[in-house]
Amino acid sequence: MQVVSISSLKGGVGKTSVTTGLASAALAAGIPTLVVDLDPHADASTALGVSPDEQLDIGRMLRSPRRAHLADNVVPSGWVEHARTNGGAHGTTRPGSATPASAPAVLDVAVGSAYTGIYDRPDLGRRDLRRLSTVLAGAENYELVLVDCPPSLNGLTRMAWSASDKVTLVAEPGLFSVAGTERTMRAIQLFRQEFAPRLSPAGIVANRVRSGSAEHTFRLAEMESMFGQLLLSPHIPEQANWQQIQGAAHSIHHWPGDSAKNAAALFDALLQNLLNPGGLVPAGSVRNRSQR
Repeated sequence: MQVVSISSLKGGVGKTSVTTGLASAALAAGIPTLVVDLDPHADASTALGVSPDEQLDIGRMLRSPRRAHLADNVVPSGWVEHARTNGGAHGTTRPGSATPASAPAVLDVAVGSAYTGIYDRPDLGRRDLRRLSTVLAGAENYELVLVDCPPSLNGLTRMAWSASDKVTLVAEPGLFSVAGTERTMRAIQLFRQEFAPRLSPAGIVANRVRSGSAEHTFRLAEMESMFGQLLLSPHIPEQANWQQIQGAAHSIHHWPGDSAKNAAALFDALLQNLLNPGGLVPAGSVRNRSQR
């Protein structure tokens, strides 16, 4: 099982869109996946089409992590039924997956809520930082866990990092987002030294890229210079109908049209690169930010 936090210091860069795009690719590939919606806004839960009943949300599971039974409280994504309706309920299992191709598709959600906000403060001690790790001790049935973090470096993000193997950062090719990404990379290095020595950066996703923008072209070149191999490919272009897709609680892989099909292929490739351990480089390789 790999636990991957999806993080960003700056809000509005499409972090949740990347989380749900990767979840869609994992569902299509037949990878049993859990999405932990740790952002108090719970946008990922909405986009994943969950309909909770009596299950505990992730905030209440964090309150009593040793007594919370994860398997009893996750909620299947509504995307699974869409996949079944479209004949994709069994996915197309990637090479090396431990799951047989005939196994039913699995995409579950630890539902987000505003209750998690009580932990989003900068003074969490070591015991509190281990809360999510304790909850995820019951996640052995999944091959991939994606944690959608809030756009900050406070307690919830640090709790997610404590429970994770890797951190993926999401950035737009803009000045403030790139600067925030550099600060976050340095925060990961410090956090790893003090709390989580096995944590590593999985890479940086350039999101909402506009191909005709001179500014985006310049910032992408800057990101390549700063972060080297940590800048993941492919880059994700700005998607005009993304809000419509999320509002309908559909996965990108089951939305009609060539634009969605192209975006789905990009997330397929991004997921493959993200899970490929050969693409990782040490966090210390981040270079000093250049000034324009």
